[in-house]
Amino acid sequence: MADEKDAKAKADEKPATKAAAKKESAKKDTAKAESKKASAKKDAPKADAKEPKKAAKKETKAKKEAKGKEKKADAKAESKGKGSKKTAAKKEPAKRTRAKAPATPPVVRAKARYVRVAPRKARLVADQVRGLHIEQALALLQFSPRGAAQDIQKLIESAAANAENNHDLVGDEMRISSITVDEGPTLRRFRPRALGRATPINKRTSHIAVALTPAED
Repeated sequence: MADEKDAKAKADEKPATKAAAKKESAKKDTAKAESKKASAKKDAPKADAKEPKKAAKKETKAKKEAKGKEKKADAKAESKGKGSKKTAAKKEPAKRTRAKAPATPPVVRAKARYVRVAPRKARLVADQVRGLHIEQALALLQFSPRGAAQDIQKLIESAAANAENNHDLVGDEMRISSITVDEGPTLRRFRPRALGRATPINKRTSHIAVALTPAED
Protein backbone atom coordinates (compact mmCIF):
# COMPACT_ATOMS: atom_id res chain seq x y z
CA MET A 1 0.00 0.00 0.00
CA ALA A 2 2.87 2.32 0.78
CA ASP A 3 4.35 1.72 -2.64
CA GLU A 4 1.13 2.71 -4.37
CA LYS A 5 1.00 5.97 -2.42
CA ASP A 6 4.58 6.86 -3.36
CA ALA A 7 3.86 6.21 -7.03
CA LYS A 8 0.76 8.42 -6.95
CA ALA A 9 2.72 11.22 -5.24
CA LYS A 10 5.43 11.04 -7.85
CA ALA A 11 2.84 11.09 -10.66
CA ASP A 12 1.22 14.17 -9.12
CA GLU A 13 4.63 15.92 -8.76
CA LYS A 14 5.65 15.41 -12.44
CA PRO A 15 2.78 17.40 -14.02
CA ALA A 16 3.27 20.13 -11.42
CA THR A 17 6.96 20.49 -12.33
CA LYS A 18 6.12 20.51 -16.05
CA ALA A 19 3.59 23.31 -15.61
CA ALA A 20 6.10 25.33 -13.58
CA ALA A 21 8.74 24.88 -16.27
CA LYS A 22 6.30 26.02 -18.94
CA LYS A 23 5.37 29.09 -16.91
CA GLU A 24 9.03 29.99 -16.42
CA SER A 25 9.79 29.61 -20.12
CA ALA A 26 6.78 31.78 -20.99
CA LYS A 27 8.01 34.44 -18.53
CA LYS A 28 11.50 34.34 -20.14
CA ASP A 29 9.99 34.74 -23.61
CA THR A 30 7.93 37.73 -22.53
CA ALA A 31 10.98 39.28 -20.85
CA LYS A 32 12.98 38.83 -24.06
CA ALA A 33 10.20 40.35 -26.14
CA GLU A 34 9.98 43.33 -23.79
CA SER A 35 13.76 43.84 -23.91
CA LYS A 36 13.67 43.73 -27.74
CA LYS A 37 10.88 46.31 -27.79
CA ALA A 38 12.81 48.55 -25.42
CA SER A 39 15.96 48.29 -27.53
CA ALA A 40 13.92 49.00 -30.68
CA LYS A 41 12.47 52.11 -29.01
CA LYS A 42 15.94 53.23 -28.05
CA ASP A 43 17.28 52.69 -31.57
CA ALA A 44 14.28 54.37 -33.18
CA PRO A 45 15.19 57.92 -32.17
CA LYS A 46 18.77 57.33 -33.30
CA ALA A 47 17.58 56.21 -36.72
CA ASP A 48 15.20 59.17 -36.83
CA ALA A 49 18.07 61.49 -35.94
CA LYS A 50 20.31 59.95 -38.66
CA GLU A 51 17.71 60.17 -41.42
CA PRO A 52 17.66 63.98 -41.71
CA LYS A 53 21.49 64.02 -41.68
CA LYS A 54 21.58 61.52 -44.52
CA ALA A 55 19.02 63.54 -46.46
CA ALA A 56 21.05 66.72 -45.94
CA LYS A 57 24.22 64.96 -47.14
CA LYS A 58 22.42 63.71 -50.24
CA GLU A 59 21.16 67.22 -51.00
CA THR A 60 24.66 68.72 -50.62
CA LYS A 61 26.13 66.03 -52.89
CA ALA A 62 23.48 66.68 -55.52
CA LYS A 63 24.17 70.44 -55.36
CA LYS A 64 27.93 69.89 -55.71
CA GLU A 65 27.42 67.60 -58.70
CA ALA A 66 25.13 70.14 -60.36
CA LYS A 67 27.68 72.94 -59.78
CA GLY A 68 30.50 70.77 -61.15
CA LYS A 69 28.48 69.99 -64.29
CA GLU A 70 27.73 73.68 -64.80
CA LYS A 71 31.42 74.59 -64.41
CA LYS A 72 32.45 71.90 -66.90
CA ALA A 73 29.87 73.11 -69.41
CA ASP A 74 31.07 76.72 -69.01
CA ALA A 75 34.71 75.67 -69.41
CA LYS A 76 33.90 73.71 -72.57
CA ALA A 77 31.98 76.66 -74.01
CA GLU A 78 34.86 79.02 -73.22
CA SER A 79 37.45 76.65 -74.71
CA LYS A 80 35.36 76.30 -77.87
CA GLY A 81 35.03 80.06 -78.14
CA LYS A 82 38.77 80.58 -77.62
CA GLY A 83 39.63 77.82 -80.10
CA SER A 84 37.35 79.32 -82.70
CA LYS A 85 38.89 82.76 -82.13
CA LYS A 86 42.43 81.37 -82.37
CA THR A 87 41.66 79.40 -85.49
CA ALA A 88 40.01 82.43 -87.04
CA ALA A 89 43.01 84.59 -86.10
CA LYS A 90 45.36 82.00 -87.58
CA LYS A 91 43.38 81.55 -90.75
CA GLU A 92 43.08 85.24 -91.53
CA PRO A 93 46.81 86.04 -91.75
CA ALA A 94 47.44 82.79 -93.62
CA LYS A 95 44.93 83.84 -96.27
CA ARG A 96 46.47 87.29 -96.48
CA THR A 97 50.00 85.92 -96.86
CA ARG A 98 48.86 83.54 -99.57
CA ALA A 99 47.16 86.35 -101.42
CA LYS A 100 50.17 88.66 -101.07
CA ALA A 101 52.88 86.06 -101.83
CA PRO A 102 54.08 86.65 -105.41
CA ALA A 103 54.91 83.81 -107.75
CA THR A 104 58.61 82.96 -107.55
CA PRO A 105 60.37 83.24 -110.93
CA PRO A 106 62.07 80.10 -112.24
CA VAL A 107 65.82 79.79 -111.71
CA VAL A 108 68.02 78.17 -114.38
CA ARG A 109 71.40 76.88 -113.25
CA ALA A 110 74.60 75.75 -114.94
CA LYS A 111 77.96 74.61 -113.51
CA ALA A 112 81.50 74.26 -114.80
CA ARG A 113 83.84 72.19 -112.65
CA TYR A 114 87.62 71.82 -112.66
CA VAL A 115 88.15 74.88 -114.87
CA ARG A 116 91.90 75.48 -115.28
CA VAL A 117 91.74 79.05 -113.98
CA ALA A 118 92.74 80.36 -110.57
CA PRO A 119 89.68 81.29 -108.45
CA ARG A 120 91.20 84.66 -107.59
CA LYS A 121 91.43 85.60 -111.28
CA ALA A 122 88.00 84.17 -112.18
CA ARG A 123 86.30 86.17 -109.40
CA LEU A 124 87.49 89.43 -110.96
CA VAL A 125 85.48 88.63 -114.09
CA ALA A 126 82.50 87.20 -112.20
CA ASP A 127 82.12 90.41 -110.18
CA GLN A 128 81.85 92.43 -113.41
CA VAL A 129 79.10 90.22 -114.85
CA ARG A 130 76.93 89.63 -111.75
CA GLY A 131 73.43 91.19 -111.99
CA LEU A 132 73.70 92.18 -115.68
CA HIS A 133 71.36 91.34 -118.53
CA ILE A 134 72.61 88.37 -120.52
CA GLU A 135 73.26 90.43 -123.66
CA GLN A 136 75.30 93.01 -121.75
CA ALA A 137 77.26 90.28 -119.96
CA LEU A 138 78.13 88.48 -123.19
CA ALA A 139 79.22 91.73 -124.85
CA LEU A 140 81.44 92.57 -121.88
CA LEU A 141 83.03 89.10 -121.82
CA GLN A 142 83.62 89.09 -125.55
CA PHE A 143 85.98 92.10 -125.32
CA SER A 144 87.50 91.32 -121.90
CA PRO A 145 91.30 90.74 -121.95
CA ARG A 146 91.25 88.28 -119.03
CA GLY A 147 91.68 84.56 -119.61
CA ALA A 148 88.73 83.53 -117.40
CA ALA A 149 86.30 85.59 -119.52
CA GLN A 150 86.09 82.93 -122.23
CA ASP A 151 85.21 80.12 -119.80
CA ILE A 152 82.55 82.22 -118.07
CA GLN A 153 81.09 83.24 -121.42
CA LYS A 154 80.68 79.58 -122.43
CA LEU A 155 79.03 78.82 -119.09
CA ILE A 156 76.51 81.66 -119.46
CA GLU A 157 75.64 80.51 -122.99
CA SER A 158 75.10 76.98 -121.64
CA ALA A 159 72.73 78.31 -118.96
CA ALA A 160 70.74 80.25 -121.60
CA ALA A 161 70.42 77.04 -123.66
CA ASN A 162 69.15 75.19 -120.56
CA ALA A 163 66.50 77.89 -120.07
CA GLU A 164 65.25 77.47 -123.65
CA ASN A 165 65.29 73.65 -123.76
CA ASN A 166 64.29 72.69 -120.21
CA HIS A 167 62.07 75.57 -119.03
CA ASP A 168 60.60 76.97 -122.28
CA LEU A 169 62.05 80.44 -121.63
CA VAL A 170 63.64 82.95 -123.98
CA GLY A 171 67.42 82.79 -123.53
CA ASP A 172 68.03 86.39 -124.61
CA GLU A 173 65.62 87.74 -121.97
CA MET A 174 67.42 86.33 -118.93
CA ARG A 175 69.42 88.05 -116.20
CA ILE A 176 72.42 86.76 -114.23
CA SER A 177 71.00 86.63 -110.70
CA SER A 178 74.06 84.98 -109.15
CA ILE A 179 77.50 83.71 -110.15
CA THR A 180 79.92 82.06 -107.73
CA VAL A 181 83.51 80.85 -108.06
CA ASP A 182 84.75 78.17 -105.64
CA GLU A 183 88.23 76.76 -105.32
CA GLY A 184 88.87 73.32 -106.79
CA PRO A 185 91.81 70.91 -106.35
CA THR A 186 95.32 72.24 -106.92
CA LEU A 187 97.73 70.43 -109.27
CA ARG A 188 101.23 70.50 -107.79
CA ARG A 189 104.15 70.70 -110.22
CA PHE A 190 107.87 71.49 -109.89
CA ARG A 191 110.24 73.56 -111.97
CA PRO A 192 113.96 72.67 -112.03
CA ARG A 193 116.26 75.46 -110.93
CA ALA A 194 119.97 76.12 -110.65
CA LEU A 195 122.33 74.02 -108.53
CA GLY A 196 120.01 70.99 -108.68
CA ARG A 197 117.17 72.64 -106.84
CA ALA A 198 113.39 72.57 -107.68
CA THR A 199 110.69 75.15 -106.96
CA PRO A 200 106.97 74.24 -106.65
CA ILE A 201 104.32 75.37 -109.14
CA ASN A 202 100.64 75.30 -108.05
CA LYS A 203 98.21 74.97 -110.94
CA ARG A 204 94.86 75.94 -109.37
CA THR A 205 91.36 75.01 -110.60
CA SER A 206 87.90 76.55 -110.06
CA HIS A 207 84.27 75.46 -109.83
CA ILE A 208 82.02 78.11 -111.40
CA ALA A 209 78.20 78.17 -110.98
CA VAL A 210 75.73 80.52 -112.72
CA ALA A 211 72.02 81.11 -112.02
CA LEU A 212 69.73 82.92 -114.50
CA THR A 213 66.27 84.38 -113.92
CA PRO A 214 63.84 86.07 -116.31
CA ALA A 215 64.67 89.77 -116.68
CA GLU A 216 62.07 92.22 -115.33
CA ASP A 217 60.52 94.62 -117.83
